[in-house]
This record gives sequence, C-alpha cells and structure tokens, in this order.
Amino acid sequence: MNDMTPQQGHNCPPDPLDDALAPYGDFISEAENWLDGEPVSNEAQMKEVDSLLKQIKAAKKDVTDAQKSESAPLHDAWKAALARYKPTIDDLDRMTKGLASLVSDFKRKLAEQKAEAERIAAQEAARKRREAEEAARKADTGNIEAQRAAQAAADEAKAAEEARLAAKKDTVKGLRTVTKYEITDHRAALHWIAQNDRDAMTAFIEEYVRRNHKTATIDGVNVWQEKEAF
Repeated sequence: MNDMTPQQGHNCPPDPLDDALAPYGDFISEAENWLDGEPVSNEAQMKEVDSLLKQIKAAKKDVTDAQKSESAPLHDAWKAALARYKPTIDDLDRMTKGLASLVSDFKRKLAEQKAEAERIAAQEAARKRREAEEAARKADTGNIEAQRAAQAAADEAKAAEEARLAAKKDTVKGLRTVTKYEITDHRAALHWIAQNDRDAMTAFIEEYVRRNHKTATIDGVNVWQEKEAF
C-alpha cells in the first residue's frame, strides 16, 4: 500500500520569482564578484563579462515575464473594479457640481450680506464698548443713578459684543474661497521665475533639453554621440 501522507511543504505553491531566478543563481553570484568597481583591462576579461552580461539580461527577461504573468490577473481585476465604479462616480461628480452651481450665486450674495451684517455688528460693539468705558469713568461712586447708568451701558456693550460674535459665526456653509489666476504677460512671468525661482527654471530647462535635444538645435546646448556598452 502506497504511503499517501502529505510531505512537509506540500501545500506551498511554487514562487514564480524563485522559479525565474533558479537557472541564474551562479551567474548572479559571479556578476556580484565582478562588480567591485574595477573595470576590465583585457579582451579575455571583456569576453567573460559580455558572456555574463548576456545571462543577466536573460535573467531580467525571465523575471519580467514572471512579473507580468503573476500581476496580470491582479491588474485586470483592478482595472475591472475601476471601470465598474467609474460611471457612477462620474455621475455623482456631475450631480455634485450641478447642485453646487445652482446655489453658488445665491450663496455668494448671502455671504456678502452676512459679512456686511458682521461689519455693522462690530462697529456697534465698538461704539457700545466706548460708551460703557466713558460712563464707567464718569460715574461717581456716591451717585446711584450714575452707577446704574454705567451698569446699563456695560450691559449694552456686553449684548453688542455677543451680537458681534453671533454675526461672526453666522457664515454660509458650503462656500469656499478659491484662488484663481490669469497670465497677462508670459514674458514678464518668465523673467520673474528666472529671478526668484532659479531651481524651477533649471529643472524646466533640463527636462526640455532632455526631451528635445535630438530634434532641435538649442542655443547653449552641446549634443554629441559616443559608444557605450549595453
């Protein structure tokens, strides 16, 4: 009777990365030995490195193929999930923007009105505070009517301050401040950037030259060709 007892590790599926690298272990170790910073000095060494380089390139291809094979189902599932949700999300975005546009003008006007009400309340609170301070300064301790008037002025000042705070809190919800811009003079803007943000200008120049040096003759840029190993 055959022994059907599962062996240790029987339920661990093969690792595609390990499988892809398996044939190249010795070559990778040898490549690490060569990569000590010392360049080759003769043709025999060159041929040996070229042969090793061929194996490392093959290893990269097999690992890349394994990566694509393993990740493809995950990537397809990710794209499918995005595609399934996208129409609904886009429609909800359209509704959000549409509803916001319906109330935008009214909210701006209402916000202006509330800002004006807050300004008036602040002026009134400041006036009442000055009156209360003046009444308190003039009130004779021995004059009960003057003391009562000073207290009444203080109460009015307190009420006015509470009204100011209430007006300040009475804001329009769902209204935000957005900073916008318009370029009126591209040349002037370019000069400003060159003078005030040289790093940004340098990054732009380097990226532009990188993308266009093969097809355009750019002032201040030298272009040449040379051989290199690959």
